[in-house]
Amino acid sequence: MTSLEIEGKKIALFGSKNTSSPLVILNTYGDEGEEVWDECHKLNCPPFCLAAISNLDWNNELSPWASPALYKNDGGFSGGADSYLSLLTDKIIPAVCDSMGAKTSYLALAGYSLAGLFAIYAAYKTDIFSRIVSASGSTWFPGFEEYVKSHDFKKKPDCIYLSLGDTEAKAKNKVLATVQDKAESIFELYKSLKIPVIFELNKGNHFTEAALRTAKGIKWILEQ
Repeated sequence: MTSLEIEGKKIALFGSKNTSSPLVILNTYGDEGEEVWDECHKLNCPPFCLAAISNLDWNNELSPWASPALYKNDGGFSGGADSYLSLLTDKIIPAVCDSMGAKTSYLALAGYSLAGLFAIYAAYKTDIFSRIVSASGSTWFPGFEEYVKSHDFKKKPDCIYLSLGDTEAKAKNKVLATVQDKAESIFELYKSLKIPVIFELNKGNHFTEAALRTAKGIKWILEQ
């Protein structure tokens, strides 16, 4: 593993340099890149390189627009996704590619929870990501289902992976409880657009085996 730091973001790089393997960009809540990488190898994923980005301002940089807090004592969402996406595409990814010393066969964007929502959103704002992984993505986010139904992708992705835990819709919070209905609605939309897409339900709640769920999504897009 090698590492970079760009404008406060820490990037951990996994995989062989000077190859033409796919490059998966993974936005992480903590520093779980190595755990996801290890799970991918346990699943016998096809060869790829991984750039795991951490030290994100989670509720700001991954939210597409401002939205109130879900709970009284939590911070709200300030809608900084466009700004972070510019940093990602203009500075972080070029630096990663330069460090890896390779021309990747394609770029994929992956994420869990709010980073999974961001992965979908990014495909509406830039055309550089060919494949998308939204593992337990925050499709409950207010206005997001309406957004994807009223906007076009910059470039239609080659494939999209969606997943949730099978008890996530049982959340007591009324907003969070909409997550499965909205994920299924988005899944049906992408099917109607003739995009290769899968929606997978995993056992457990939102916090169950996050690294494994992310790795399962990465494996699926690599195999398409």
